[in-house]
Amino acid sequence: MQAITRRLGQQSLRPTASFSSIKSIYPLCSDHCNSPYSFLLSHFIFFFFFHFNVASHLYQINVFLSKVQAFCGKEFSDYGVDHPRYGSTLAAHKGLGHLVRKGTGGRSSVSGIIATVFGATGFLGRYLVQQLAKMGSQVLVPFRGSEDNPRHLKLMGDLGQIVPMKYDPRDENSIKAVMAKANVVINLIGREYETRNYSFEEVNHFMAEQLAVIAKEHGGIMRFIQVSCLGSSLSSPSRFRRAKAAGEEAVLKEFPEATVMKPAVMIGTEDRIMNCWAQFVKKYGFLPLIGGGCTKIQPVYVVDVASAIVAALKDDGSSKGKVFEMGGPEIFTMRELAELMYDMIREWPRYVNVPLPIAKAMATPREVLFTKVPFPLPNPDIFNLDQIQAFASDTVVSENALTFMDLGIAPHKLKGYPVEYLIQYRKGGPQFGSTVSEKVNPEYWP
Repeated sequence: MQAITRRLGQQSLRPTASFSSIKSIYPLCSDHCNSPYSFLLSHFIFFFFFHFNVASHLYQINVFLSKVQAFCGKEFSDYGVDHPRYGSTLAAHKGLGHLVRKGTGGRSSVSGIIATVFGATGFLGRYLVQQLAKMGSQVLVPFRGSEDNPRHLKLMGDLGQIVPMKYDPRDENSIKAVMAKANVVINLIGREYETRNYSFEEVNHFMAEQLAVIAKEHGGIMRFIQVSCLGSSLSSPSRFRRAKAAGEEAVLKEFPEATVMKPAVMIGTEDRIMNCWAQFVKKYGFLPLIGGGCTKIQPVYVVDVASAIVAALKDDGSSKGKVFEMGGPEIFTMRELAELMYDMIREWPRYVNVPLPIAKAMATPREVLFTKVPFPLPNPDIFNLDQIQAFASDTVVSENALTFMDLGIAPHKLKGYPVEYLIQYRKGGPQFGSTVSEKVNPEYWP
């Protein structure tokens, strides 16, 4: 009996074939585990597997050992004294195309992108977050208002992939906190009008410059994308466009590898042009056309802009340090765009031509008083003095500029689905009224 016991004991101390195969796959005593803690942990695992048969639990052991190896490698090597907290071993690579490699590319995949999207709660932000989340990226969403502001974004990604983080844009430490884990920074912050607390220059210039400086100091930010606006110029009569142009220059100076996107007027469900027009028409029965509506613009579908940003992230780095002008495939005058709006809400066009000097005179009181009165004034919609000055001249894509085509994207035409959201303004419901090209069956009349 004692001989049998000794024989079993010797067999239990002899390494099995399954353990040898695991040891060859997971070398626990590699260079990644140089600390005394990892040394003790590896010897404990050896002792445990010598005394138990592991053949029937090979899969669980593989998972366990892979976690141990990852723990040892990251905890004791990557974040040691020789590696700064913000360091990234991928910073030397070009672009982010090499990161999109794990999974099928859906929302439960791992793209490797951890993006901090400033301004994600705005118009363009929700579409960009959706594009990033559906490819398996983790999106950090800084917000400064109520916790309900980013709530709609959490549904766009897998569990835990959309991370709202409260911050103060005037506090450098809070900006560093929301940027600490990221390898991509996208700045969507911008506003077409001033408020009592934020000027054009602070929002569109100084904030962008501050983000670029912090991203450069971070050390692990592989891509920085600055979203500006089409027509930005230091010589523009619009303060908004001058501030945007100064922001572009500051970003490229502090972060030369940054990519600048300059979209035209964006059209979409939450846009600030056709919604304002439709609401004004429903309230007053007519639409004022400033300067006769002869100014040419090149509006773009907001989803195409979000797709362009994601395409720039996924390229091989060829878009670094470049400026892209993003306009739609069609050029409209302001009057033609208004006719498209009337066509969708199915009402007869009624215009009132407002000469440019009169429009400026109507918009000036708000700009003069909003910093002097002790209460906030309503935000300007149609009669925005800065926008009136901006659209006094044509705003179209330059002849030799980089465009959607350089990113492999074909932008959508506006007529059709991109403006279908305007059916909410039809006074008798979606089936009410008629257009030149479409007659509604009388049985659908209210």
